[in-house]
Order: sequence, then structure tokens, then C-alpha cells
Amino acid sequence: MMLSSVFSLALLASSSLALTLPSLNTPRIQDLSVILDASRYDNAKGVMRRADANAGYLGVFFLGADPYVYFYLSNGNNAVSMRALNRGQPIMRPTKGTGGVRDPTIITGGGKEAGKKWYIIGTDLHIGKTSWDAAQRTGSRGIFIWESTDLINWVNERLVVVEDNTAGMVWAPEAIWDPAKEQYLVHWASKFYPTSDPRHTGSPSNIRMRYAYTSDFKTFSTPQTYIDKAPTNIIDLTFLPLDDSGKNWVRFMKDETKKTVFAEVSSTGLFGTWTRPGGNDAIIQSGVEGPAVYVDNLDPKRVHLLLDHYGGDGYRPYQTTNPGSNSGWAASGRNAWPANLRHGSVLPVNQTLYDALTRRWG
Repeated sequence: MMLSSVFSLALLASSSLALTLPSLNTPRIQDLSVILDASRYDNAKGVMRRADANAGYLGVFFLGADPYVYFYLSNGNNAVSMRALNRGQPIMRPTKGTGGVRDPTIITGGGKEAGKKWYIIGTDLHIGKTSWDAAQRTGSRGIFIWESTDLINWVNERLVVVEDNTAGMVWAPEAIWDPAKEQYLVHWASKFYPTSDPRHTGSPSNIRMRYAYTSDFKTFSTPQTYIDKAPTNIIDLTFLPLDDSGKNWVRFMKDETKKTVFAEVSSTGLFGTWTRPGGNDAIIQSGVEGPAVYVDNLDPKRVHLLLDHYGGDGYRPYQTTNPGSNSGWAASGRNAWPANLRHGSVLPVNQTLYDALTRRWG
């Protein structure tokens, strides 16, 4: 989520600090071939799926300043080589709200929807129709939602308001399946104004991460604060599961105050204790935002991280075999990586889905 010249991001921590995980029957981060079996795990969102071999990746982004949903498909199983689908034209143009959608993320169905349902959610914002100041004071308090049963036909566009009128905006929503709750945990970034300031002309709170639960992306629980690092502004949260236990996670986020992206790790679940490998100043990269993480289909020890260089050419890919660290992330080759892809997400797809996407949009 870009704040023009106002915001940026930073990432993870020092590889010299070992990640502590449960010692009994729990694979270490280094054993990603055990933890993240690419044939049975949705490595973008942490949902078990059927054991079809992955044949490629579907990328869902917005482009440059164009606030619409664009699809990109990998060239085979090359994790850092993508081509535009639909002749480079949008797959979705919002008809509600501001008429623009940023930060689209694709979510694999969990529980009874596993292998049967996908969702795309995103920020309701068309910056060409407003300003960055207004977008934070009186921006949309809803999230865009589409759903599909085949990745081809996307239906039931809706804009669901998730915050009350004290919120200045709702930015960069994402969701994961929480196995402990058997529901989707949806999270986003918001700042808030006092009830005594209904026009939001005064000073707001810092930006913090909020969350709610849903089973259908239609009705949501009462939102609560998930991450508050006041006075620091935090946006663009995303998760990487380290196994299917629901306990071991890495989460990436942007420090909107310092314009950096960093990572934190937990071995005690989504609501357990989180630590920042390398210390409080450890980062993955500066001057970036919108982290999107996915595991390599062919080498499940390798993890890819997209970082949006919002002041330049958009997403650039990075990789590591130690995702629970803020150091050691190497820039990947970009010879086959498109320019100007902006904050989005990447989903591994099997051969059936890969072929269907190719037939439909070339």
C-alpha cells in the first residue's frame, strides 16, 4: 500500500540469531522440504490442499497507477518469470466504492472450502480521485471482495464495511485460514480519530493492524487490534506458515514510519509471542512495501519474497532458504520479471488450473 512519498517499508532479521521452535517432533526452519511440502500445501496462505503437483504460479497485482486487478501467470514452474494474462488488460474493474482497487490478494479456501473456493480481496482506493491525506482521513472503511470456484469466473463483487466511522481508512486487507478457529482471519491497516472529531480534521492515532474473523467473507466479527507498535505506523502485513501445526509462523510487515520491511517469528501461534530476529532495528529492505511471500514449487527449501519498490519499478523478487531471518535475502534475477507490478500476491497452481488459466486468458 503506497503513501506516495509519505511511506515505505523494511523487513526481517539477522541470520546470526537462530529461530527457536518447539524441539519435540517439530521440523526446524532449515527443514523446509519437510515443513512446506509443495505438493500438498498452499504456500502463499497456509492451507492444506489436494496432492496435485504444482505446475506454476498465478500472480494477482495492480499495475503502476492503475487501480484494477491484473493476472499474471508464471512461465512454467519458474518462480521469477511471469507473463500478463488477458493481453495485459484488467481481469476486474470495481463497480462500487471509489471504483479502484489496490493491494489485491488471492486467498485459497480453507476447511470445507479447500480446493473449492478462492477469494480476492483488496483496498477500496482510487488515488486519482483523491489525495493521500484525504485517503487516510476520510478514506473507505470497506474491503472489496470477489469469489470464484475455478479461478476463471469471479462473481459476487461486494464492498463490506469492516470499521466504524472513527477509522480514517482500511488499507491492504489480507486473509489466512486459521486452523485453530476454523475460520478466516482477515487483517488490515487503520488509523483512528476521536469520537469528538467526526470530520477527522485533527490528529489521529498511529496506524495499527486490525483483524476480524469470517467464515464467508460476508459477515465479520467485531474488529480488534492485532499489532500496535505506537508511535510507529505499521501496514502491509502478510504471513508465511512454517508447518501445518498452526503454531509456527513468520509474518512480514512494513514500518510506515521508517519506510522499511521486516519480519517477526512465532512458535506459539498467531496470537502467541512474536520476536524480531536480529533485534528491533533489523530489516530486510528499505524503501519498499507490500511484501508478498511464497514457497518455490520445485525447491520447497526456497522462499520467494516480492517487495514493492514503489518509488521505482514496482515489485522485485528476493529469495532465501532461511525465511525466519531479516538477513540473507538475495535479489533474484529479473530478466523475465515484468516491471511495474504493484502490491499483490502469488498463488501456486496445479496443472489443471494452470491450463485453465492459459485457455481462458492466454
